[in-house]
Amino acid sequence: MSMMTRRMARQMARQTETAKQDMTASRRRFLRYGVAAGAAAASGALPFAARAQARPVLKAGDQKGGLRALLENAGELKNLSYDIQWTEFPAAAPLAEALNAGAVDSGPIGDAPAIFALAAGTPIKIIGANRSDPFGTAVLVRADSPWKSAADLRGKNIGTNRGSIGHFVTLKALESAGLKPEDANIRFLPPADAKLALVNGSIDAWATWEPYTALAETSGHARVLVSGRGLWSGLSYLAATDSALATKREVLRDFLQRAARAQVWSYQHVDSYSAALARIIGIPPEAARLQFERRRTQWRNIDAALIAEQQRTADFYLKAGLLKQRLDVRTTFDTGFPLAA
Repeated sequence: MSMMTRRMARQMARQTETAKQDMTASRRRFLRYGVAAGAAAASGALPFAARAQARPVLKAGDQKGGLRALLENAGELKNLSYDIQWTEFPAAAPLAEALNAGAVDSGPIGDAPAIFALAAGTPIKIIGANRSDPFGTAVLVRADSPWKSAADLRGKNIGTNRGSIGHFVTLKALESAGLKPEDANIRFLPPADAKLALVNGSIDAWATWEPYTALAETSGHARVLVSGRGLWSGLSYLAATDSALATKREVLRDFLQRAARAQVWSYQHVDSYSAALARIIGIPPEAARLQFERRRTQWRNIDAALIAEQQRTADFYLKAGLLKQRLDVRTTFDTGFPLAA
């Protein structure tokens, strides 16, 4: 055997012995970990990674990042006893579909979309409510439009989401002018498509909500023809699936309380919150501030008066032929989530 061969053989032998020692040490560490983990499990003091796996996960839906932005900036996403998995939607209709499919546990939804979802058999309940100034839920026209009132909508093409609060305000605006739904041509379009269609003249009006209204106004693309004041209740809700209510009730209770506290905080910090809102949801600061300030959102407890308002909205949809049968909305509310005083 040559000197080089003998040197290589000795090196390989040393590497083999080192590998055996490492394997033995690894087995010992594994056994020690196993014993410690077993003891921890028996005592209830699981390692952090194991505890993290046991934390509940709330699958939260959101619209245009609004709820998440609110909670983040108010510091209400700190010290959670659960994790949140966020999913953003451009409007209430796809959020309602996600609730129906169980893809999300909870999410914000307007009163009109909630009625359509519940009438369609979506397994959800309304657990929280807030009221905003309804001005920004409106029928918009191009900035240079000569039209002045809801009466001018006769024969016009109006874009909006089917079953949205924009759809509701469209119908109420027509009714306020003595017009029927068939007196206008309502085209069902998601917000981005409807905005483009209004700008390029494919539709004459666009019925939408905040922040889309503020965006269209501050960009100079549109103006409010008919606002939601006097037409819409301004009510929006936090909805939760029946399955989440059965398994994550305390998580949902905590989440709702945090949302209500965050809303109060936001109006105490208008400048900083408006700037953060613009950054988080990706809209110009002037649009973020406009839509935030004029909404003046306040969370409130679900009571008989609020339920009666929701019933009137449902009855209006029945009258308009958009519901096949009367919906008793009382069964769609879970009143077991009172806000903290």
